[in-house]
Amino acid sequence: MTSPDTTDAAPRRFFVETLGCPKNAVDSDKITASLLADGLAPTDAPDEADLVVVNTCAFIEAARQDSIDVALQLADARKDGAKLVLTGCMAERYGDELAAALPEADAVVGFAGEGAIAEAVGMSAPVMFKSKPTGVRDLLELARPAPSAPWAYLKVAEGCDRACAFCAIPTFRGKQRSRTAESIEAEARQLVEGGVSELVLVAQDLAWYGRDIDTPGALAPLLRRLDALKADGLARIRLMYLYPSEVKAPLTDTMLELDTVVPYFDLSLQHASDPLLRRMKRWGSGEKFIDIIGSLRAAQPDAVFRSSFIVGFPGETEADHEQLLSFLEAAQLDWAGFFEYSEEDGTTAAGLDDKVAPELMRERLAECTDLQEPITEASRMSLLDTEVEVLIDGVDEDGDAFGRTFREAPEIDGVVALTGANARPGALVRARISDVVGVDLEGEPLGAVHPGRMGA
Repeated sequence: MTSPDTTDAAPRRFFVETLGCPKNAVDSDKITASLLADGLAPTDAPDEADLVVVNTCAFIEAARQDSIDVALQLADARKDGAKLVLTGCMAERYGDELAAALPEADAVVGFAGEGAIAEAVGMSAPVMFKSKPTGVRDLLELARPAPSAPWAYLKVAEGCDRACAFCAIPTFRGKQRSRTAESIEAEARQLVEGGVSELVLVAQDLAWYGRDIDTPGALAPLLRRLDALKADGLARIRLMYLYPSEVKAPLTDTMLELDTVVPYFDLSLQHASDPLLRRMKRWGSGEKFIDIIGSLRAAQPDAVFRSSFIVGFPGETEADHEQLLSFLEAAQLDWAGFFEYSEEDGTTAAGLDDKVAPELMRERLAECTDLQEPITEASRMSLLDTEVEVLIDGVDEDGDAFGRTFREAPEIDGVVALTGANARPGALVRARISDVVGVDLEGEPLGAVHPGRMGA
């Protein structure tokens, strides 16, 4: 394939829209790195791009519909002659079907081609492409573009070995494939040197990192390895998506010991009814989860807990639902999300009887939300008049800084707005919380503010 001569012309521009989870966000960073290597330049305006890439999500039906809607919107908004490429989970899972359903797309590219998207639409520079790796594992190893925020997701593994009855991810993401500790450290060092103060470790099954390369329990030593980057400016390490059976020593001991690892426990619980969890092909029970949470709170009273739950899984009885409500009351989770069950092709649950009616699912979801909201509100109110350390994420249009304490994960939890804090992204600011507005906090800086690490 011959690329047009652009020696004296401005580089072609690209725009990447990311849908779905933080793991997709990492993939988009790698796609961006690939496109930069192909000589394209990024733009924040999709209607000015020569190449528009939509990194789709296929987790549940609502996510798939959102991916389609966004793709159609961007197809309509693109300028004449611009190419539209669909990639990500939906492209991998429904490639041919998606291509037929959306003729607006110039290419549908699965995981193995995400490092060669420009090539797929004739925009790459062949001499640069020849030396560039492709494939799922190789995409993970591509260098990241310069960070634009003082935090970054860091994917340590791809795929999943579990067989949860409701989840189709292993059918299109494949078995778990862990990266080497050396490659993870190298990427982490690059991010920290670029100004990142908080690394958010992600994977489909984070706590099982290393099992597929004969190093079970490798997450704890990886944390120690990354902790050494505090000498270079790393302030926080956050872990997301921990399967509850693996939340135990030595991992928990390491998390609580290292200063860089924040006591934020994102537990993948899904439900609290023992029989329903068995039906889901999941480990645990409400009692076991309470024991885990209780022991961690005893060891670290400031520990923060988040989880998500499925309501309306096939066979969920009123008794199962009541167990979930009782668990929420007992657990007092700081953060919780609730989702209606979505039937996914190729999963065990798709063939189960005893479907829960949609209206009953909505009713149960509302009951869970109504119970959890005051619990989260109480957790936030407990921070009034306390001193906290805020990592500055950005500055609003009025010049006031906003950021997060260790209690808030980026993009999904609340934020802290600081009035009068003359700080740029990456600064760590001591502040006193003065007000609570919904899930967000307002505070006042205490003393001098240290400069941030993300530039002026």
